[in-house]
Amino acid sequence: LPPAAGTTMFGRPVLYLPGFFSYAQYILKVDGKLGLFRGLSPRIVSSTISTVVRGKIKRVRKTLILVSRLSDQLFCFSLAVMSVRCMAQFVGRETKYSGLFSCIMKIFKEEGLSGFYIGFVPHVLGEVLFLWCCNLLAYFINTYAVDDSVRIPAFSQASTIRSYTKFVMGITLSVLTYPFTLVADVMAVNNCGLAAGLPPRFPVFKSWLHCWNHLSTEGQLFRGSRLFFRRAPVTLPPSVED
Repeated sequence: LPPAAGTTMFGRPVLYLPGFFSYAQYILKVDGKLGLFRGLSPRIVSSTISTVVRGKIKRVRKTLILVSRLSDQLFCFSLAVMSVRCMAQFVGRETKYSGLFSCIMKIFKEEGLSGFYIGFVPHVLGEVLFLWCCNLLAYFINTYAVDDSVRIPAFSQASTIRSYTKFVMGITLSVLTYPFTLVADVMAVNNCGLAAGLPPRFPVFKSWLHCWNHLSTEGQLFRGSRLFFRRAPVTLPPSVED
């Protein structure tokens, strides 16, 4: 959908990309209510597996949590690829991927096992960076910024504050590591036969670094990171050399 003209709080004209409700209304108009649930089945399976694995992680020593989390991501990423491709079909009105088992057979037949892990490298890099930074910042804040001797009226103990530290850090860092998730999703659809991942909408990327550089040049590394008030990226025209 094209961007719409608007203004900032200071009255400056700006172009806004369609937000959550605009896209939801458009999908409802084209596909009906079922259109809002494209890719739901692989997403449910992925969430179920993640929930079970994370429950097991609580019994594992802290030194093995990172390894367990990455193992979880390794298994569930293939389901995320299927879910993204099912949703991307809306763009070109395709029906190539119609369900969980159909997705598995189609991807395996056309791309082999590697097809289930296209975009996995940026995904796992973002996950590792997120976990490492989240735990590191939480450790420093809990160790040096929270004083056990200080009593805050709203909190009975410093441990109560610490319980919210990782949650707050997680929200902040998820925004900073968002480009890794975006690149992984774009790569999952790129050159898989769907219109959303082929020219003229997207070039065929040689690698995830090629995709990252392209999105960075277009000013779109953070596209989709916000549901509302999404400004259209402003790109400068290429310089002309004499």
